[in-house]
Amino acid sequence: MSKKMTFALAFCNRGFMPGELIYGAREDMIKAVTDAGYDYIAMDAELTRYGGIETRDEGLLYAKFLKEHEGEYDGVIFSMPIFADENGAITALQDAGVPILMQAYPDEIGKMDFAHRRDAYCGKFSVTDVFTQYDVPFTVMKPHVVHPLSEAFAQNLRDFAAICRVVNGMKRFNVGCIGARTTAFKTVRFDEITLQKYGINVESFDLSELIDKVGHKADDDAAVADKIKVLENYTDFTQVPQANKITLAKISVVLDEYIEEYHLDALTLRCWNELETYLRVCPCVLLSELNDRGIVASCEIDMCSALTMRAMSLASEQPTAVLDWNNNYGDDENKVILFHCGPVAQSLMTAKGTVTEHKMFAKNDPGSGWGCNEGRIKAFPTTISNCQTKDGKIIVYASEAQFTEDPIEEAFFGCGGVCEIPNLQDKLIRLARGGFKHHTSVGVGHMKDILKEAFTVYLGYDWVEID
Repeated sequence: MSKKMTFALAFCNRGFMPGELIYGAREDMIKAVTDAGYDYIAMDAELTRYGGIETRDEGLLYAKFLKEHEGEYDGVIFSMPIFADENGAITALQDAGVPILMQAYPDEIGKMDFAHRRDAYCGKFSVTDVFTQYDVPFTVMKPHVVHPLSEAFAQNLRDFAAICRVVNGMKRFNVGCIGARTTAFKTVRFDEITLQKYGINVESFDLSELIDKVGHKADDDAAVADKIKVLENYTDFTQVPQANKITLAKISVVLDEYIEEYHLDALTLRCWNELETYLRVCPCVLLSELNDRGIVASCEIDMCSALTMRAMSLASEQPTAVLDWNNNYGDDENKVILFHCGPVAQSLMTAKGTVTEHKMFAKNDPGSGWGCNEGRIKAFPTTISNCQTKDGKIIVYASEAQFTEDPIEEAFFGCGGVCEIPNLQDKLIRLARGGFKHHTSVGVGHMKDILKEAFTVYLGYDWVEID
């Protein structure tokens, strides 16, 4: 996600329209893109009339340009400073293979004479109609016509960049499944073959292998010693006995080895109860640290949450979390306490966490659950999302909400936050009727429209509207 996003710029032309306006559009769009912090590529303006695409031959020329630069651009911005020729446009972009943003210029009052009137308002429909006929996906945003140097387009550009990150990052990636589903949790079942159909490759590992690898790590191993320092700097480890701290560091090193060897972009972990029984630790804080590092990590073998976490992490470029729909918040029907034992990224918390013993395990087996990262989730606008696999399809929902500063009593263990969700009771009914799990994933910022565009227009997911 640190790579600078690059857009391929394309401009339309049409014979009887004022083509001279294309020159200004090129300058405007380059300024808009670079001012926003992105990079661009553009075909030499001297290769076509006014530097635009009109004829089929010009379209083929631009398609060749894209092919020569394949892998160098994340999305295409098709700019319509005037009424576009749809034949040249579809020839140029039908094999682009990335999201395409349709941008059309507004006309200006006082510049409606034949030398200045653009008619892009109408021409945009000409292009989108033909792209729809060819089944080539594209993105359109509000307002219908917009100047590249306006604040409205600056927001369009930010949203389109997020869409590109989600689409390109979700098209094909590797996710590790470490351990089998916990027997009691049928709610987190998923269909691996369905995921593969969507380009999501699952690498499965037996938990006994992880435990064996941990057992073969020496206490004075250099990587283990380095990891202890990382974890101690990450959160408050002062309560953790040294033996348990070393074990947690060993597990973290092994997880890093899986990530490196199998090129994992995300993982989900069987977090109980074998690790607690045999290794005397709870891995919550390790998942927290991975999420803060930008490697999506979900607990309880919740693969579906890992997928929506990755999508939101790509969109927001910030950590995400998987949380339980855990508690009502008094009598407020639109507030809920979202909670998990401690896999929440430190950067999403109000303050540095404290690593404690998991109270659920300590109740029956004292000393077995060191590894919870306790704290509270800070206030921020959020998006909630999750998915399921059913009948060969990925079915997803998303809605927008707000983590609040409402207090949660000190005795409440783990890491939780109060989330205010409009029409929450109706949404809960829809989630229950839809067969969605007791988890939801959360990300920073409102990005429902971005997710819906990426999932439905480009990735082929089924969408459930819960709002």
